[in-house]
Amino acid sequence: MLKVHIDSFSYQDQLVLEDIRFQVAKGEHIALMGESGSGKSTLLKIIYGLLHVENGSIFWGEKEALGPNFNLVPGESYMKYLSQDFDLMPYTTVEENIGQYLSVFQIETHQQRTQELLGLIQLEAFAKTKVKNLSGGQQQRVALARVLAQEPEVLLLDEPFGHIDNFKRNSLRRNLFPYLKEKGITVLTASHDPNDVLPYAERTLILEKGKIIVNQKTKKLYKTPPNYYTASLFGEVNKIPVKLLKSYAKIDRSVLIYPHEFQISDESGLKVCVKNSFFKGSHFLNEATVNEETVLYFNSTKRLKEGDIVFLNVSLETINTRLQIEQGKDT
Repeated sequence: MLKVHIDSFSYQDQLVLEDIRFQVAKGEHIALMGESGSGKSTLLKIIYGLLHVENGSIFWGEKEALGPNFNLVPGESYMKYLSQDFDLMPYTTVEENIGQYLSVFQIETHQQRTQELLGLIQLEAFAKTKVKNLSGGQQQRVALARVLAQEPEVLLLDEPFGHIDNFKRNSLRRNLFPYLKEKGITVLTASHDPNDVLPYAERTLILEKGKIIVNQKTKKLYKTPPNYYTASLFGEVNKIPVKLLKSYAKIDRSVLIYPHEFQISDESGLKVCVKNSFFKGSHFLNEATVNEETVLYFNSTKRLKEGDIVFLNVSLETINTRLQIEQGKDT
């Protein structure tokens, strides 16, 4: 089990992380989400040992992970870190970059292992290509293969697909995360992209201004977000007064509603006026106003025109669930 305990961490006089405490079970995959500057990358660097923390400790089982004040070469042997800087050898080939990180005691299996990793990152055809001739996205995939070469017990991923185009990103995710689960590797992924998180991370930590404000199972967190900030990290979200949705409601509170949770009616519901309709491939995302003031977003299967009047409804079950979260009844 990975145990992280950081009372505080500062860059010079600027406090970056505070009161960070969580555990990750062996083989578990957790995600770190938060806006830029919330402390995700700093947290991964501390865990790996690139930054020294005075007030705190990192343990993998009974072994303490020590920082640069103790290790000349940062990092522990059982842990690997994929940063946003790839640190590759540009004048050697892809397979040489990967092979450099394979154990010298298992030379007879180097070629087989290299081919396995090339297949995982979908770069078999570029095995003999020098890294300097690859695109940024291809270089990121090589960097990923390098950190996997020795099958670490703990893998730290910082925006692992940030330079990779969507064409390859989706298939790479589907290859990578089941592979890590099969190998029993403990994974921490810092990402802005909910597509990196929702299908794969069992649990998600939400960071805001250097603090963990939520530590929850990913699916439950998406379905019952505790606040607007958390919900917005997964995509567009509306914060709507209950009285607008249910005119008979006696409580003066707001609820969080995702665009796909609205049902469109021609006759009854919340009356809105469409301002814009954006094509999203499988649907349209519509921007609309209520009483020419409140702006909200909802999905539709067809394009709506500016000025169209439609009525929106939300299930009572959804409203009640979100209200319970705000009241702290659903933990």
